[in-house]
Amino acid sequence: MQSTGRDQPGPVQEPGPIDHEAILERYEGATRRPTGIAERAVGLLAAAMSAYHLWAALAYLPAHQMRAVHLGFGLTLIFLLYPATSRGTRHRIPWHDVLLALVAVASMAYIVLNYREVAYRIVRPTPTDLAWGTITVLLVLEASRRTSGLALPLVGIAAIAYAFLGPYLPGLWQHRGYGFNRLMGQLYLSLEGIFGVPLGVSATFIVLFTLYGAVLDASGAGRFFVDLARSAAGGRRSGAARSVVLASFLLGGPSGSGVATAVTVGAVAWPLLRRAGYTPETAGAVLAAGGIGAVISPPILGAASFLIAEILQISYLEVLKFAVVPTLLYYLSIMVMIEIDARRLGVQAVETAARPLRELLLRQGYHLSSLVVIVVFLMMGFTATYAVIWSIAVAFVLSFLSRESWLTPARLYRALQEGARSVLTVVATTAVAGILVGVVNLTGLGLKFASIIVGLAGGNLILTLVLAALILLVLGLALPITASYIVGAVTVAPALVQAGVPEPAAHMFIFYYSILSEVSPPTALSCFAVSAITGGNPFKTMWKTWRYTLPAFLVPFMFALDPRGMALLLEGSAVDVGLALLTAVLGVGALAAGAGGWALADTAWYERLAFVTAGLLLTYPAPWADAAGLALGLAALGVQRWRLVLAGREAPGYTAGR
Repeated sequence: MQSTGRDQPGPVQEPGPIDHEAILERYEGATRRPTGIAERAVGLLAAAMSAYHLWAALAYLPAHQMRAVHLGFGLTLIFLLYPATSRGTRHRIPWHDVLLALVAVASMAYIVLNYREVAYRIVRPTPTDLAWGTITVLLVLEASRRTSGLALPLVGIAAIAYAFLGPYLPGLWQHRGYGFNRLMGQLYLSLEGIFGVPLGVSATFIVLFTLYGAVLDASGAGRFFVDLARSAAGGRRSGAARSVVLASFLLGGPSGSGVATAVTVGAVAWPLLRRAGYTPETAGAVLAAGGIGAVISPPILGAASFLIAEILQISYLEVLKFAVVPTLLYYLSIMVMIEIDARRLGVQAVETAARPLRELLLRQGYHLSSLVVIVVFLMMGFTATYAVIWSIAVAFVLSFLSRESWLTPARLYRALQEGARSVLTVVATTAVAGILVGVVNLTGLGLKFASIIVGLAGGNLILTLVLAALILLVLGLALPITASYIVGAVTVAPALVQAGVPEPAAHMFIFYYSILSEVSPPTALSCFAVSAITGGNPFKTMWKTWRYTLPAFLVPFMFALDPRGMALLLEGSAVDVGLALLTAVLGVGALAAGAGGWALADTAWYERLAFVTAGLLLTYPAPWADAAGLALGLAALGVQRWRLVLAGREAPGYTAGR
């Protein structure tokens, strides 16, 4: 079947070699690659950081002490590996960065050695406390600037300014104001500032999960996942795109980065998509949508998921349970859109050079254990910390089932290094987030901000959710996912709870919109990164990705608009969960048909409008909306079928115009 749409792919030049590491550095920050003694010293320090956290997870350490060591390792490695400017030296560490690293060690050593005494001086810090506290705040802000850009440290500076300027602010924003001594005691000496919950989650959970991902990658799991996805694509014309989504799901869990997943898969899959007949923009949209989906996919979600568990005081297994249905709906949407585009674009099935599926599974299928082993340990009653440590041990043992995947001492050493390097951005982000949380707790900013949102919405729940989504999308334009979630958790979540949203639903709403900011105009890092691979227009890629992920923007509304929507988070009876899942699946299918312009064939404009309306009604958690949406969707299908029958009698091969 030939396409009649404007997206028909034209001639595309044969792609040359793709340096996906260079692309990742361009969009996730460039790091130094020191040589000689400096390389060995940095590598040893990174491996020591991972080894320390493995030991600390099994030993008992006071929270303040453990978090200070974690931050000390992180700051030291950041100043050694991240240049101060984009024009900074790449193969040599300048003396001033070595000096900053040593100062970072000293500032954390002060806390480690005096953590018992400083706990009694939070309100009345000594001059020495103030000096080291000021240095630490400046180091944390600079480390964040180097790893994540200028936006996050500016948020931290604004929070500090807010604490000082409270008496001079208007209306609801006003507060009593706090002096330098009190603020520094809060941020540096207490466990409610820099060393608060965000950094604690990074030190106890996130670093171990990044190490687990590094161990899996070192054992060859990444290569296996890509090969498995290509082999499982089958001979269908949509097989190339489906293999991208499957590979993204398998790879993205351990990596936890949407951009990294999209770029890694894209480096392998773009030639396959090009041969199938996808345009650079459509191929980029598939890659970006699959990559960002990996961050919301169990069993290893993004870093923010660990913060949800800590804030709500629930187990990580509960957070995984909340994510199951939204993740299924997300991937269902992508798969339906892939099938639609396969017909609209007239793409073809392509042969791959991957090994047969049976052979792959027999030889390396043990790598799939990574998808279930953590969940199994959690279900057995292990904490997330012990579950991931045992999962690392299982991955290490299983690597010896194949000579190609042996975790030799050299490979294991590299995995320890990579695990530490991968968490550095999160260390800086959570430390700055601690500044924000400390100021919010001190000044009551969260409740003030919640009152403003609820007031603007006039008490209307839908408008409150829309305002919250817009705030989170704006935050996501400049902040990384973890920082965006933390800011939303302390400012937006109270507003949603005040408006009547159950607390778990409120935090999952914030979690999803923090992630979706990565594929939202006008920044959308994932889209720009994959466009560097496909050669497509990044803005066209962005809008096509938004179309692929459209239902994902609505799923959070499903479980936040009505308490019955909690069934989508697997809360409630089996009947409620089943009905909610059925109507949500039908709603996502209708939305995909309307957004993609295809159901039984190309849709007319009024059929698209009917499908979109039906999808919106089906996603609203109310019986009347479900009935109306189902009736409208069936009516749209009936009208399209009738038009095709008439058209078939009058003009064979007719497809309704778009």
